Amino acid sequence: MSETQTVSDRAPGPVEKPRRPKGQMWFGGSTGVALVAKIIGLGIVDALAVYGVLVLWREEAWAYLAALLVLTALINWAYLSPRAIAAKYLVPGLIFLLIYQVFIIAYTLALSFTNYSDVNSGSKQGAIDVITAREERRVPDSPTYPLEVVRDAGQLGFVTTDPDTGEQVVGFEEQPLEPVGDREFTPLTFAQIIEIQGEVFALRVPLTDDPADGSLGTQDGSTGFELRPTVVYDEDADALVNSETGQTFVADPDIGRFVDPETGQSLTPGWRVFVGFENYSRVLTDERIRGPFIEIFIWNIVFATLSVLLPFALGLAAAMVLQHKGMRGVRAYRSVLILPYAIPAFLTTLVWQGLLNRDFGFINQVLLNGASINWLGDPWLARFSVVFIQLWLGFPYFLIVSTGALTSIPDDVLEAAKMDGANASQTFWRVKWPLLLVAVAPLMIASFAFNFNNYNTIRFSTNGGPTNTEAAISYGATDILITFVDKLAFAGAVRQFGFASAIAIVIFIFVAGISYIQFKRTQTFEEID
Repeated sequence: MSETQTVSDRAPGPVEKPRRPKGQMWFGGSTGVALVAKIIGLGIVDALAVYGVLVLWREEAWAYLAALLVLTALINWAYLSPRAIAAKYLVPGLIFLLIYQVFIIAYTLALSFTNYSDVNSGSKQGAIDVITAREERRVPDSPTYPLEVVRDAGQLGFVTTDPDTGEQVVGFEEQPLEPVGDREFTPLTFAQIIEIQGEVFALRVPLTDDPADGSLGTQDGSTGFELRPTVVYDEDADALVNSETGQTFVADPDIGRFVDPETGQSLTPGWRVFVGFENYSRVLTDERIRGPFIEIFIWNIVFATLSVLLPFALGLAAAMVLQHKGMRGVRAYRSVLILPYAIPAFLTTLVWQGLLNRDFGFINQVLLNGASINWLGDPWLARFSVVFIQLWLGFPYFLIVSTGALTSIPDDVLEAAKMDGANASQTFWRVKWPLLLVAVAPLMIASFAFNFNNYNTIRFSTNGGPTNTEAAISYGATDILITFVDKLAFAGAVRQFGFASAIAIVIFIFVAGISYIQFKRTQTFEEID
């Protein structure tokens, strides 16, 4: 090859791929500050995951443990692999979707097939422990134990002297009395005992591994006495037997309670059991629930429909007025009309609750010259009031949406309609309205779904009232399904979490079904495509 041969004349050789520095091979290509931040972030995530694994392992929650390990592995892979560029942005959203949507729906669905309530909340063994601990008596002529209250690893316990052997022993709530040995414990002072006296007086330390042998308790923090349960669990008969009266309560797996087969008396608490579709069938078969449920369901549909149509009509009318070419001060009017949308909805609802008060509300006292109209206490006036409040809250949103939709209609389309001889009414219904629905219909469907579950407006204005005092269950004239669920779950003598979960699933299915049908009918997906 001559010396004058250029580089371009030479035969092309193999092209070497640029090598990634070693520090970037395992940390997704990050260097410098980004690398340090990534290591710290993943370290925190993994540390929390390890803590969660230990807790779930102790609770034997194997399904949650497996899900935690999978999510942790997914996070580490996404942010350690240099090839998982898209996953770095998708994984956070996917995790939040799984936790706050999929998991909540799945967990609610699982609860809806159980008898979960405040009296059937735990396991069978937990119910046995609570009942036997509650039905306990002080052993007659039992020795008095001089004791000291101690705390070890966050647990309260007693250090005392065995009256038979004279040996110092120590015990905790889940650990029977055993010799102290070489261990040292610092007793709580009198002032410290006073601060937590409720926990100290409720503490029971088992004397032996057999619960039937009783436990040690105290009423002053310095002396103890023996307590023995009067109700003992018979594992062979799967029953609780009262040692004083001989009354037997047999476990009923269908309802999760210990029941006396002769008298029908049951002991509380019970335990959580699978009841199938019983919670769903109660809506139609239980006369106490069927009537109120149907009434609430019909009102819920009416409320959600009016909460969409009335604000939309008012918002569209305001948008058309403000769009008129001869209108002056449009910006000022628009700013004032949008104000209700700028204020938090629950604050506005509370303000309206005060304005509509029968005795000192502004509407009765000032606008109606001292009238005594019970806006929130009469069933029909209360329904009118919540719809009016929702009209006030909702029309600014549709004003903004309608303004944008009307502005986006091309002027040449309107000019063509005018040249074809269409008047104002024909132009609106034949040209503007179809084009308006393309943009507004999906938002109206979303608004319907939101208002169907509009808890805030009902809760902060009437709290579902006025209450129907003649009904067997607690509900009011303005209750919608979501507030009805809230009352089932958190109000009343018995909090029925399982039944409330079933109603919540019914709400979800109904809203999802209505939304799907409406989306298909408006051909929204095809318009987007």
